[in-house]
Parts: sequence; structure tokens; C-alpha cells
Amino acid sequence: MASSEDTEPFGNFLQKTMNKYWFLAALIVSLSAGCGSREQQNNKRTSKPTSGYIKIAADEALKPIVEAEVNAFTGLYPSAKIDVFYVSEQTAIDTLLKDSVTAIFISRNLLADEKQILTSRSSKAKEEKIAIGGIALIVNPSNPDTLLTLDHLKDILSGKVNNWNQLSKKRAALPLKVVFDQPKSGMIKFLNDSLMPLTKLPPNCFAVDSNAAVVDYVSRNPEAIGLIDISWISDEDDETVNVFRNSIKVVGLATQEGEDFSKPFQAYISMGRYPLKRNVFMTVTESYTGLATGFSRFVASDKGQRIILKSGLVPATMPVRIVETNRGGF
Repeated sequence: MASSEDTEPFGNFLQKTMNKYWFLAALIVSLSAGCGSREQQNNKRTSKPTSGYIKIAADEALKPIVEAEVNAFTGLYPSAKIDVFYVSEQTAIDTLLKDSVTAIFISRNLLADEKQILTSRSSKAKEEKIAIGGIALIVNPSNPDTLLTLDHLKDILSGKVNNWNQLSKKRAALPLKVVFDQPKSGMIKFLNDSLMPLTKLPPNCFAVDSNAAVVDYVSRNPEAIGLIDISWISDEDDETVNVFRNSIKVVGLATQEGEDFSKPFQAYISMGRYPLKRNVFMTVTESYTGLATGFSRFVASDKGQRIILKSGLVPATMPVRIVETNRGGF
């Protein structure tokens, strides 16, 4: 993953420099800015739908599907180079608004005030729904509680329930810990918008840096319940996914007591039975038909959507065929 280069401050140096060098320093800065501007212009001239170089940002929660799409696209088009910054959802949006990247992968539409920032600089966001995914709840393999309702989840996230024996009288007292990916997590934003206000999380609810770190923490701590994107556990043919799935249990969810519990299987998401489903978007601000536009078209195409299907999410533009299978699942 690429990172931006730091520019060494001139302040201390210039204060000690003779006045006759001020003009030289100003000239150097001016020339550097000009070179950067020319470099951006050259990138625009050389970037085409299947070649060139772009930087994009993606919610780290979506890393498995973004990596799969990038690898497939650059495999087909070797002249295309795409550097991806995997960050929190809000950080990805901020980089787009600052014009540091030309495209992002997130799990929501841009807000009106965010679009206004783009409009103020004569830019426009093209938002493409590419998949339907969701949030999975995971627990330690030793945990017997693998069925929860949305009311249970609300009580956990509000701090009303902070011990496992509050959910089941059969459980011994064990303080409950809730872990998620990052402080500016898109999952917390989604739950705040769709489940309940989460202006302040309880002390036993905290971030551990990434989805992989959530899986690791839950696998080692019997008291933990974790929130991860389903793409980290949905591709049955992926070796890393199977390692993750073997180290945790996935919780079945019901909207309310008395209803059927569903796990985040592709079929249940497609049928609308899984309560914590959410959309995935690729948002592009490129003002010409360059590499970001070409990549976006690929992701929305039949080839790109088949990658989504294979990953275990629901493609946005092609139907999911429901088939009974004897494969393991979770």
C-alpha cells in the first residue's frame, strides 16, 4: 500500500539563512509546485480506462473483495497500476473530499454535505452500488450462545447488558467485551443509522485496529463478541477465510423473539432474511474517462460481479441462484 511522502519543513533553516537566499528558496518551492502540477496533468493524459496509475481508498472492512477485484483487473490489464489505501470508512471519504484519491469503496452513499464539498470544487461523485454484504457477529468457540435477537444486540451496544449471564441464566458470570475494527468504523456508523443511536459506546466496547484483529481477539478471549464484515468469512474457497472460520463461531440473528434465526449466508442476505445486511458502493470522482472509470465499469460488469458472487456477497447487478448444498458453512 502506498503512503504519502512527508515534506521537510523549511522554517528553522530559512530563519538562519541570509536574506539573499530568500529568492532562491522561493524559486525552488515554486518549481516544485509546478512539477507536481505537471505530474498530475501527465497522469490525466496517460490514464486510460485500462492503463495508467491511480490511488484509491477503501474501508478496511471491505479489503477481501477490493483486493479480489483489483487483482483480477490488473491481471487482465498489466498496464494498469492501482494503489489502495485500506483505512476506516470515514477516512476513505475524507481522502476523496480532499482530492487525494479518485475512487473509494465504502458501505454507504455520500451525505449531502459531503457532496456539497465536491460540488464546491466543480467535482461530482458517481456512486455505483456493487454488492450487498453485511455485518457478522462472532464469538469464541467455547461460547454456547450463538443465537441473538436485535434487541439483545441493542442491549449489548447500549451497555445495558455487560455480562453473558444476563443473556442466559445457564451461563456463569463472565464480563462481556465488544470489539470492532476502527474508531471511525463504518460498521458503527451503519448500526447508528439503522439500529439505534450510538453517540457514546459503553466502556466494554472498543476498537482493535482491523477486522483480522477482531477475529484474532475473539478467538483468544471467551468473553468477547466481535463485529466484522462478512467478506472476511464468506468465501469458502479462500484459505485465510477458512482459518478464520475455524477459530470462531458466527452468531445467528433474528429480528425479534419468535422469528427464525439466520446467519450471514449469501442466500439469506439475498432473500432479505439476515437483519444486518448493508450495501457496498464504489464512488468515483474522476472527471474524465480514465483508469478509475474503467475500473469502476469492470467491477460493475459481469466479470466483476462474478467475483462478488464467488466471494460470498450478493452481486448488485446479477441474480443469486439458491442451491441446497451439503458444504460445511458456519
